[in-house]
Amino acid sequence: MSDPQPRPEPMFNAPWPALLAAAAVIFPHILLLKADDATIESLALIPHDFWEGRWTGAITMMFVHGGWVHAITNAAFALAFGAPVARLLGLNGRGGGIFCLFYLACGALSGVGYAAIHPDSMNAVVGASGAVSGLMGAAARTMDYQGRVGPVLGPRVISLGLGWLVVNLVMAVTGSLLTMGAGAVAWEAHLVGFVVGVLLIGPFARWAGPRAEPEA
Repeated sequence: MSDPQPRPEPMFNAPWPALLAAAAVIFPHILLLKADDATIESLALIPHDFWEGRWTGAITMMFVHGGWVHAITNAAFALAFGAPVARLLGLNGRGGGIFCLFYLACGALSGVGYAAIHPDSMNAVVGASGAVSGLMGAAARTMDYQGRVGPVLGPRVISLGLGWLVVNLVMAVTGSLLTMGAGAVAWEAHLVGFVVGVLLIGPFARWAGPRAEPEA
C-alpha cells in the first residue's frame, strides 16, 4: 500500500474491540485447521448459492481463512485500522457492540457486493478482508480530524482508497498466495468493503453518540 499510515497497533495498547476483531480471525482459523473441504465450503460464500437462498455465507465466510498468511494479514490490518474506529465509537460495552456490528455489516455487504458482481460464480470465497477493508475506509475518515469523522471525499480517503485500488488491481492481474488455493481472491469485495466503511461510519458514529458524530 502506498500510504504507510496507520502503523500496526501494538497488541498491548490496542483497544479491546480491535483485539476482538483480530481474535475473530485467528481463533476460528486455528479451530478449522483440520476441517475438511466440505466444512470449509459450507462456511464459505458461494455467489450462486447465495442467490439461491443460502445467505449465511456472507457472514460465516469472515471466520474462514485459506492459510496462515491470509489470517495473519487480516488480523494485523484489523488491529491497525480497527484501533481508530474503536476509539471513535467508544471503548465501553455499547461502543464495542456498535464496533462489532459495524465490522460485521462491512463484511456482509462486501460479500453481497461480490455476489452481485459474480451472481453465477461457484467459487468459494473466504476471509474477513471485506470487513477489514471496511475498517480501513472508516479509519481513513478519522485521520487528520483528531478522532472525529471527516468528509466522505477527504484527502486521506482519496489517497488511501487509490492506494487500495492499485493493490487490488495488481492482485486481480497477478493473483495472490493469500488464500493458499482455498478460495477465490475476491478483490472486488475488498473495494466494496472499503466504500461501505467510508459511507457507514457516519451513521454508526451518530449512533455511538455526540463525541463520535461527523463534522458538519
